[in-house]
Amino acid sequence: MAHARRKIYDARSNNEQLASYALQEIAKLYGIEQACQEEQLNEEQKKDRRNKESLPILKTLGEWMKNEYQQLRPKSLIAQAFAYSIKRWEKLSLYAHTGNLMIDNNAIERCMRNVAVGRKNHLFCGSHDAAQRAGLLYSLLVTCKLNNVNPHNWLKDVLSRDINEMPINQIKTLLPYNWKG
Repeated sequence: MAHARRKIYDARSNNEQLASYALQEIAKLYGIEQACQEEQLNEEQKKDRRNKESLPILKTLGEWMKNEYQQLRPKSLIAQAFAYSIKRWEKLSLYAHTGNLMIDNNAIERCMRNVAVGRKNHLFCGSHDAAQRAGLLYSLLVTCKLNNVNPHNWLKDVLSRDINEMPINQIKTLLPYNWKG
């Protein structure tokens, strides 16, 4: 949603009225997400809130964009911004049908910035297999950070366990977002 929002924001100079309306509606969606976070809703509660509040906004906004787009010059900035959103509308709306997806991927992109910055350093892992293992470990540590889990405590606990003794369906409890230290 953040990329779609940014394109609409950048098109304000082209059509302030249309861009402002779209941005106000998108702001409502982010407001709902902020309320879910502040209220610390679980996945089921978040899904219910999104079904009740976000889906109607998304439905109305998507239909409105399609109608407005038909009246715009295709090469205008606002038309291009709307076309971008319309083309991806199903995927942009997907989060609202669940309780476990985020409205955008900004948090992931911020975390992955370190990967891009360190790309040259990762050339010296020694082998392709070592680079894959380093990438996997890095991904898990970033997941700890995103879920407010102390990476040191998580790693110490998980590595000290004998996973051969765990039932296969319990192994997922060791992932950072499920881990109860």
